[in-house]
Amino acid sequence: MKLVCISDTHSMHHSICDIPDGDVLIHAGDSLGQGTLDNVVELNDWLGTLPHRYKIVIAGNHDWVFQDSPEQAREALSHAIYLEDSGIEIEGVRFWGSPWTPTFWNWAFMLDPGQPLYDAWSRIPDNTDVLITHGPPRGIGDEVALGLGPRNVGCAELMQRIDRLSLKAHVFGHIHEGYGIYQRGPLTLINASTCNAQYQPINPPIVLNLASRI
Repeated sequence: MKLVCISDTHSMHHSICDIPDGDVLIHAGDSLGQGTLDNVVELNDWLGTLPHRYKIVIAGNHDWVFQDSPEQAREALSHAIYLEDSGIEIEGVRFWGSPWTPTFWNWAFMLDPGQPLYDAWSRIPDNTDVLITHGPPRGIGDEVALGLGPRNVGCAELMQRIDRLSLKAHVFGHIHEGYGIYQRGPLTLINASTCNAQYQPINPPIVLNLASRI
């Protein structure tokens, strides 16, 4: 199974120069610019032009309409499978998607560190193959320059949950500076942020082939 991963397009998806074909297109959140229903409609029209057999979208902290008007947003996203603390099995591969990130400022889909995030990640089924979250786990693809130096801002509770699972892949975004592919033992982790730290949509989609791994 060929996964094509993007994230953090912020309504600039038309600027992506080349999106490889594949079995499943994954968008790991922050697909919208202003977070409006009109943004969803435009995103959906674009998704409808892509050839991938399956398209999975989760929300991110900029995607307000999925939090504030969830029924309307989901109805407008007719060309993709929307996951929010939910999963789907595609050709024997079990996907789970969740939008939550640790609280900072006043954004959508925020939860406080500790028990609230622990409870959210506890919903991830033990038999999940591919996990899609908006934010990274602590220490992987999550480093930003703050104050006197770099700082890891990923979710510690998410990392704890990952270590108790037998995932094949974990796809996320949120921290634009962390774009890239990482390994933690046999687990492949992908920060698929399309935009860089300056919100320029220049990072290409990341492709992962699971054919020999599931």
